[in-house]
Parts: sequence; C-alpha cells; structure tokens
Amino acid sequence: MPLGPYLEQKIREALAEDIGFVDLTSSLLVPEGAWAEAVVIAKEEGVLAGVEEAKTAFKLLGAEVVRAMRDGSRLRPGDVVMEVRGPAKALLMAERTALNFLMRMSGIATATARMVEMARSVNPKVRIAATRKTAPGLRFFDKKAVEIGGGDTHRLRLEDCVLIKDNHIAVVGSVSEAVRKAREAASFTKKIEVEVRSPDEAVEAARAGADIIMLDNFTVEQVMEALRRLEEEGLRPRVLVEASGRIGPDNIVEYAKTGVDIISLGYLTHSAKAIDFSMEIKKTAVW
Repeated sequence: MPLGPYLEQKIREALAEDIGFVDLTSSLLVPEGAWAEAVVIAKEEGVLAGVEEAKTAFKLLGAEVVRAMRDGSRLRPGDVVMEVRGPAKALLMAERTALNFLMRMSGIATATARMVEMARSVNPKVRIAATRKTAPGLRFFDKKAVEIGGGDTHRLRLEDCVLIKDNHIAVVGSVSEAVRKAREAASFTKKIEVEVRSPDEAVEAARAGADIIMLDNFTVEQVMEALRRLEEEGLRPRVLVEASGRIGPDNIVEYAKTGVDIISLGYLTHSAKAIDFSMEIKKTAVW
C-alpha cells in the first residue's frame, strides 16, 4: 500500500538528514547518465518489515523498485528482498536510508513475532502490545513494525485512549476520582485505562468503572494476586487486564501463564536488535 503524504514527508526528512546538500563521493566518482541495477539482500533470519518505506526512499530519488518481497515475510540469509534500478547516483543516495528502515523495522517485527510465539504457547489469546517508548520521529514506523510482527500497537498518540497513570492519580488524588472525572468528560468512543500499583488499586479501578487495568511493574506473584482479587470481587469479566513493566524474553512466558489479557513491552521498540541487510550493485551502464 502506498504511503500517504505525511509519511512520505518523514522519509524525505530521513533522506535529507543523510544526504545533506550533496552526496560528495558519488558526485566525484559517478558520471552523469550512469544507470545501475541493484539487489537488497537479507543477511539474517527474521520477519521482514519496512518494504514500503524502503521503496519510497528509492522512488523519491528517481529509482524504481521492480520486485520486492512483502512485509511479514520470513527471511533467510541470502534472500533477495528487492530489486531496484535507476540512476546510479539515486541508488547510492537512497541506499542507507532504505536499509535503515528495513533494519530497524524488521528487527522490531522479528522481536514482536518471537514474543507473540512465546506468550501464546501458554496463553493463546493474549495480546502482545508495544508502548510509546519509540525513537523520536519514528513512532509510526516502530508501531507499524510491531503490527507486522503480529503485535498490537497500543496507543499511537496520547489522544488515542484515556490512560490514567500514577502521576495523573497523584494530581487528582485517588484512582476512583480519576476514573470518575474521566468517565464524566470523555467521549463514549474512548476506553479508560488505569495504571495501578497494587492489587487493592486494581480492585478500586475496576469498581470505579475502568475498562482496562494496567498492572505496572508487578511481579508475577503480584499479577496473580490482583487477578485473584478481581475474580473474588466478581470484577474480572468487566475489565481487560494488562501486565507491563520489566517484561522481556526471559520472563514473558511466566507473565503469560497468569492469564492476563495483554502484555505490553517497551522491549519491542527500545531493545530489539536490528536485522542486517545490504545493497549490491549488479549491473551498470552509462547512457
């Protein structure tokens, strides 16, 4: 699917950041009228993401992508991800920006797919969600990569959902009062989520009418206690329960086993390892 004008502008900005005023090396070495064909190759296993972004980077500089794998494809070392042709200078100027989008987004998609697989091996209905711990300026691309990897984007921006955090509660005075004020003023189209710090606050939030309860930085034992309390009070069916904070590959299975509905991980976007790609020129000509 072609990217919209706002996202194209973000890629223009990435190109401008990398190129500056001129590609000095290419201007000195590559003659006018030089054309080339190149391939982008995966160097590692993973889940592919960032194809449209890479294609757009090439297109904006006047090159043409003639074939490309689809986002979400499983990668093996040596896979040809795309074939591109056009002015040699265009390929060389777009190369790093295109590869950077592929590397970062594929890394995030790969980490997400792994977390989804691990968590759903013990809790088939659990959702694996991102957080807003994304690289500044890359929020959309980071979140899109999570979605490609089978995860949930959670909030893209602050406007997407009412999420009452500990600092909101500190200002307002209590969980119940914060939920009451939000419920009175928010549109019926907006969910209300509350970040809580104890099983008692989880019960208080559910009683007050929260739609989603985030158990923030709970141990596995504390998560189980909060779920038990909600069940005892007859409140569990009313709410979605999200575990968040200090969760990663080493403990996600234990959190999934508790039966929570959602696990959100900053790990997906701030700690995922990039997947390596390279571009190789295969043919050249001067017209």
